[in-house]
Amino acid sequence: MSSNNSDLNIVKNVRIIEWLKAELLTGIGALFKAMIKNNEEAILDGLAGLIMGCYFLGKRLGFSYLKVDARIEKLLDSSEMQKHEIEEWYGDVTNLQQYVKERKQYWD
Repeated sequence: MSSNNSDLNIVKNVRIIEWLKAELLTGIGALFKAMIKNNEEAILDGLAGLIMGCYFLGKRLGFSYLKVDARIEKLLDSSEMQKHEIEEWYGDVTNLQQYVKERKQYWD
């Protein structure tokens, strides 16, 4: 009986992973359409949906939300990101690092 339950859970997890992957692709398309229409609410919904979808997918793949956050912090601190064009041109990596640190202090 437990073997059937285990098999059912594996199948269920694989199905949800496939569904989340499809949701992410659909979300990207919706975001691009919202950007063409310059619809602020739809753009924000699209961005938020993609971020949540990535967290949900990570969770289904066995990573906690904290572990995903920690990896984001690690990547932001990497030398590659410090040399990235988005940092050199706009300082976005530094801005996101600061935001993450401030948010972390708020919740601690």
